[in-house]
Order: sequence, then C-alpha cells, then structure tokens
Amino acid sequence: MAIRHIGIIANVRKNKAPEYAGELKRWIENRGLEASLDQETARVLGLPGGCSLQHMAEISDMIVAFGGDGTLLMAARHLKTYDVPLLGVNLGAFGYLTVVNLGEMYSDLEKILAGDYRIEKRMMLDVAIVKNGERLSKHTVLNDAVISRGSLHRLVDIETHVDNRYLTTYRADGLIISTPTGSTAYSLSAGGPIIFPEVDSIILNPICPHTLTNRPVILPGTSVVAMTALIRDGEATLTLDGQTSFKVDSASRIEVRRSHYVTTLIDSPHRDYFEILRTKLGWGGASNNGHAF
Repeated sequence: MAIRHIGIIANVRKNKAPEYAGELKRWIENRGLEASLDQETARVLGLPGGCSLQHMAEISDMIVAFGGDGTLLMAARHLKTYDVPLLGVNLGAFGYLTVVNLGEMYSDLEKILAGDYRIEKRMMLDVAIVKNGERLSKHTVLNDAVISRGSLHRLVDIETHVDNRYLTTYRADGLIISTPTGSTAYSLSAGGPIIFPEVDSIILNPICPHTLTNRPVILPGTSVVAMTALIRDGEATLTLDGQTSFKVDSASRIEVRRSHYVTTLIDSPHRDYFEILRTKLGWGGASNNGHAF
C-alpha cells in the first residue's frame, strides 16, 4: 500500500511531544506527502486545521502516535472502526506497543515509506455492562478490563462463568481479563503469563487471590466470560485499559468476549517482539552463538 497521507497524534502532556509532532509534519510535507495533526496538538502549536481522530483515520494511510503505550491504547480505542495502521513513537525508552524510539523514528519512516515494514493485527475485547437484562454500555479494549474495589483495598468476590458454565468465584483484590497484548501490562505485574500477541486467547488473572490455588487461566479466544461482583455494601470498579472506569454493583453483569475489531500495529524495522521482551524485562543476552545446550 502506498502511503500518501500520515496522521499525527501527540500526548500534549508529554514534554515536547507537540514540538516533535510539528517537526514530523514538516518532514513529511518536505517529501511531497500530506500530514495532519490532531486537534489538541494543532491548538498547542498554534496551527490551523487540526483533525478529529475520526476524520484523521478517514483520510490517513497510517497514523503516528507520540507518547507512550497509553497514548497508543487511547488511539486504538477511538479508532477501532477504522483499519488504519498505527505506529507508536515513545519519547523515553520504547514500550511494548510504542516500539520506536524518537532517535530512530525518521530512519524507520524512510523504510516504511519505501514499503519495508510489517503489520500485526492485535485482538481486542468487547466489554459490556448488563443490568436487569439490559445492556447499559459496551466498550472495546486492546489491553484489559479489571474488576476491583478501587481505592478501598478490600477483597471482592467475583462470580465467573465461561460460555455459560460456572468456573469459580474469585475472592481477591480484583480480576484482570486480558488480551495477549495486555499480557505484558497489568496482568504481568500480577504474576500472569506472557502470551505471544498472535495467540488467540483470553487471560483471566486474579489479583492477590485469597485462595492461593487460584491461578491465571488461559481461555480460547472464542470464549465468552460473564462476571458479577458480589458486593454487600458499596460498589466495585470496572477499569478499561487503565484509562476509563465505571461503577458496578452486585446487580450488574460484566460480559467480555473477543471483538470483531482489531488494532493494526506497524512493527519496528529494527527489533522483533523477543528483543522487546529481553530489553523490557532485563533478560540475559544471547550466548553460545544463539545455540542452546
């Protein structure tokens, strides 16, 4: 696919992110291509013609997101209905999703514009809140949905069914329902497994379970998970991708299933997923010429 128009999103709360976005726009236009900035970035730079994310997705062949993994998660949720590839540029060390560092951005873009790149389709989850048989809201996440008691630091009982079959009632600080992409986020911090992004699966991972034999469970990607927080007093919190949250009570059922939407990510031309894991997790380097004995 020939790339003629590149959209640019920046986390304006990140130091110098708008300035880097403006520099990239000029670089793109100097090559005879078109570029557009999101509305907030254009406003911060004092430039006219900022785009809504939706309009940007309609006119762009790819979108570059400046910030961290959180910026890319936000973009993935807002642009879920558009099959536009995303390239994440991290302003610090590269992340699990923002795999390009600022210093290598232009060399990577040169390769991408020449057609030398690979894309990955990342599974997303649909999360619905149902009460009294009525679906109150539906949301889509790239990383995870988390049920907890929020800031109360109290255990919560979460009755869990998979494909209409009772699994267990978790008694824990919370429960993480994660995609393979999200397996290296909160789930990993809670002792969950690392799942290769292309594996079609859903991870259930209790947070500090009261029963130590409650361990992470990896389900087929076709599974439908239904959960109810059994709370006698107050409410529980449902948090999506660590960025938005909703209150739920014991009359609410949370249903999670694989979404028909996917997030399309552009891979770094410089490193693969295993190198990202080695670097981010501090694993040892190669030895013995790469051979294991």
